[in-house]
Amino acid sequence: MKINLPDKLYYSIGEVAKAFDVNTSLIRYWEQEFPIIKPKKNKKGNRYFTPEDIKNLQMIYHLVKEKGYTLDGARIALTTNSKISETVTIIDRLEFVKAELLKLKESLVEKDSE
Repeated sequence: MKINLPDKLYYSIGEVAKAFDVNTSLIRYWEQEFPIIKPKKNKKGNRYFTPEDIKNLQMIYHLVKEKGYTLDGARIALTTNSKISETVTIIDRLEFVKAELLKLKESLVEKDSE
C-alpha cells in the first residue's frame, strides 16, 4: 500500500488514519497491541507519529489487512522476521511500477484509437 504523506517530522493521528484509510480508533488500538508503535504525546495527549512509526504501521497494515494475519500472528512475524520491512518496501516499489505501466498502456490505447 502506497502512503501519501508529506515529508514531515511528525504526523497527527488524523493524517495517519486518512493515509491508511482506516479509523483513528484502529490506529490507537494498534498502538496498544504493538509495542513498536510509540508516538510522541503532547501535554494534551495528542499523538504525533514519526516517519519510523509510519513505517511500522505500514508493516502492521500489510500483515493484518493485506495478508490476513491475526494480531498475534502479526506480532510474532514482526519479532521473528527481520525481512518484513524490505518486503513492504519492495511491494510499494512494484505497485508504483505497475501504476506507471498502466498509465503508459492507457496512453498507448488512446493513441491507437485516434
